[in-house]
Formats: sequence, C-alpha cells, structure tokens
Amino acid sequence: MHPITHAETRADRPAIVIAGSGETVTYAELDRTANRFAHFLRAHGLGRDDAFGLLMENNALYLQLVWGSQRAGTMLVPVSTRLTAPEIVYILKDSGAKLLITSTQFADVTEGVRRECPDLPVFVLGGEGDAALEAAIAVQPAEPIADQCPGLYMLYSSGTTGRPKGIRPPRPQDDDVQAAHALVMLAVMGPGMPADGEMVYLSPAPLYHAAPLAWCCTVHRLGGTVVIMEKFDPEAALAAIEKYQVTDSQWVPTHFVRMLKLDDAVRERYDLSSHQRAIHAAAPCPIPVKQAMIAWWGPILIEYYAGSEGIGMTLIRSDAWLSHPGSVGPALHGTIHVCGPDGEELPPGTDGLIYFENDTIPTYHNDPDKTAEAMHPEGWMTLGDIGHVDDDGFLYLTDRKSHMIISGGVNIYPQEIENLLVTHDKVMDAAVIGAPDSDLGEKVVAVIQPRDMAEAGAGLEAELREFLAPQLARLKMPRQFDFRPDLPREANGKLYKRELRDEYAAMAREDA
Repeated sequence: MHPITHAETRADRPAIVIAGSGETVTYAELDRTANRFAHFLRAHGLGRDDAFGLLMENNALYLQLVWGSQRAGTMLVPVSTRLTAPEIVYILKDSGAKLLITSTQFADVTEGVRRECPDLPVFVLGGEGDAALEAAIAVQPAEPIADQCPGLYMLYSSGTTGRPKGIRPPRPQDDDVQAAHALVMLAVMGPGMPADGEMVYLSPAPLYHAAPLAWCCTVHRLGGTVVIMEKFDPEAALAAIEKYQVTDSQWVPTHFVRMLKLDDAVRERYDLSSHQRAIHAAAPCPIPVKQAMIAWWGPILIEYYAGSEGIGMTLIRSDAWLSHPGSVGPALHGTIHVCGPDGEELPPGTDGLIYFENDTIPTYHNDPDKTAEAMHPEGWMTLGDIGHVDDDGFLYLTDRKSHMIISGGVNIYPQEIENLLVTHDKVMDAAVIGAPDSDLGEKVVAVIQPRDMAEAGAGLEAELREFLAPQLARLKMPRQFDFRPDLPREANGKLYKRELRDEYAAMAREDA
C-alpha cells in the first residue's frame, strides 16, 4: 500500500485536512505535488541519499514534500521550529544539506542561516522571486521522475542534554518506492489501525518530530485521512475529533494533562464517539493521568515505547495496562535487555539501563563515540532510559539516565516527582532537576508552572509540600520550589531540562 496506489484508486479521498481552516488535499493532489517536488529536487542537483533541510510549521504542504522526497531517494532532515539560527546551521552543516526548504514564518532565523551559509539555496513558502517555493515547484512536471527510489529521514535528537545528533537509518534493501513498509505491519498488528482506507487520524503535534511524521506517513500508506492541527490546543483537539469524526489519534502525556485540566462542562461538550484508538508515547504517563483518561475516553488508549533510532518497540492496550499499571508493555519489535552498570543482565523487578536487541542497528551521524556509548558489548543498543521488566515481561520506565539526580550520594529519578506534581489541581506543568549544591552535590529543585500565576508563592509551595509528603520519601522532597508562567517544553512533549539545568548552574556559579 502506498499513496501512489491510493491516487489511482481513490483519487478524491482526502489525504490531508488542516483542522483549523478545513483546507483539504486529496490523494490525487498529493500525488501530483509529490511528483513535482521530486523533479524539483533533481533539478537542484539532489540525487539518492543527498540531504536537504525542512524547516516549516504544520501546514498542508509539509507531508506532500515528505512524499516527494520519498520518491526521489533523498535524505529529508526535519528541523525543529523551536531552534535558533546557530542550532539550525549546525544541523544543516552536520547533515550535509544541499538546500533548505522553509516558510515566511521563519524569516528571522532564515536570515541568520543565510549569513552563515551564503552558498546554501533557500526556498521559502510564501517567498518572492528566486526564493519562491510554490513557483519553483509548480513549473515541474506532475509525472513521476524516471529514477524513483525510497527516500530516508535523518531525524536529529531533541538536544535536551547537549548537541542534537542525527540518527542515520540504513537504506532499505528494496528500491521499489511502493515496497512494503515495516511500520505499516506494526501499525496494523499492534495498535490495530484499519487497512480499509477509512481511518481518520488526528495529529496534534509538530510534524518535524519522529512520531507524528512516522504515524502520518503510515496512515497515508493505509489510505486514511490525516487531520493536522496547526498547533495543539486542548479544546480545539476535542472539537476536531467531533468535527472530522476522528477514529485514530496520537498524543503525549502533556496533551492528556492539558485536556484533563479543562472544566468539566468543556470536556462534556464534544461528541467523541467516533474515536476508536488513542495512541500515546514520548514520555511515561503518570498513572493517575492515564486512569483518568481511560475513565473519560474508555479503554481506547494504546501506549508504546520506542525511539527515532527504530531499534525496538513495546506496546500495551488499556485492558493490559489496567492489570499492569504504569507499564509500557512487552516488546512488539526487538528483544528487551535490562542491564547493570557493568553490562550484566538484571533480574525482573530491578532497574537498569534498557537495551534493545535487533538485527538492524542505526548509527549517530558523524559521532562514532555517541554510537559506541549507546552500544552493549553484545551488540544491543540503548535509548538512554532506565527501567525494569516484571515477571510477565512487561517493561516499566523509571526515567532518563541523563536526568538522574545524585543528592548526598543517593540516586533520585525526577520523573517520579513530576508525575505526582502534575496531578495537583493547581499545577499545569512541572520540571524537577538537580541544581548544584555545595553540601549535597546536587539538590532537588521543582520548577512549577501553576494553572494561575497569581497563586504562585509560599502558600502554593506549602500546599505542594503537604501534597507530596505522604507519597514521597523525604530524601526525594524538593528542597526548592520555583514558579514561572511557562516551562521550556517542546510541542511534542519533550521538556528541555538542559536549559533549566544550565540556568541553575549559572546561578550557582554567580553565588559562589
């Protein structure tokens, strides 16, 4: 199954719908634009495995360009819209990008990129003259290029703990652009996505992120309709499910928290009866949050654990989760190994570094040291997460290894504290980090985004301490609570703890 086939057999079927405006792209229109973009890439000297950057907001063109790259055999490098010009320049240079596709929304950072990369061609959606993307694509033929082959994505890590690293996948063995795709089989066998082409899938997250990009393309391979939210808003998401009769969706726990914080009258306003599968991942979901979502939406939640590296995947449905609360499920793809600091495999119930055993292992682009750090002597690879398996083989995530706080010689995992804090009625979001401390080495600091900043202060701190005390060991209790209107969180749910740690480290140096 492939959009090329759907364009032939179901030409008028909506492939893309923009949730806010209702703008619609049919499979026939997607097919023509993808072919034109493949010709555009060839016309600008990009051949098989050549890279280009895509810096663009969620819009109707994004996935059409993705499918054009998938026909030209090129290496698409999605760029986070959150990045600064120097960070974008780093990714473009590191990937060897031969051009940049962007939009007028990013005019400020694009100017910085032009200064640092004066020889890099830049094409702009909504641009003018030689830089006008629409005109440059429109003059190309709508027929397929002569040398079609599957393209690749090189996704860069979020950079939450340092410089982002490109994850370079191996090239598919089959050069047929319509060859069977492994994720399609996983989508049908795992979450149970339908293969009849009737699926309507809601994507509330940025398309440059690994999960939305992969799932949207999988839906297109299955012939479904992708409904794209320009930007996540909790009530707008509910409205989109009702308006477009959404059957499938993909979320992160932050989305759930935001929707659960809506007033009951708002939550009950929308008809969600069409909704059959709500897939979520990206971070461990706090148990009370998931319990509340199942109580609201029914047992339609399906959680998985995976990474951009594609080395493995677990999956758990609501019924299994209710009997294994907090688990992300058994392995669906790859074999799980939980290992101690010396590489020894640990028994069930013991936390350690999680590895996946798989026949296909990627590399980190231009970074053999990072690749080596992620490898076990047996050839398994880790995503850097800590967790354990139970006697049934169900995996439980504890936290990121890089997020661990060492305070007074004790290992503290902030995810546990964050999961408790976000369930408090007055908390919208929370980040827990280790800040330098002359006595303990690191102290636990909770940075809180209240639902109402007017409530921030000593009174709310006392209330949160009282709330945590019965549920948290004293050594894990934050020594410091700070309040701010926003946290540095990506729209895809990733929290940029590095920014907070760097900020508190700088303050500690100033006070020293």
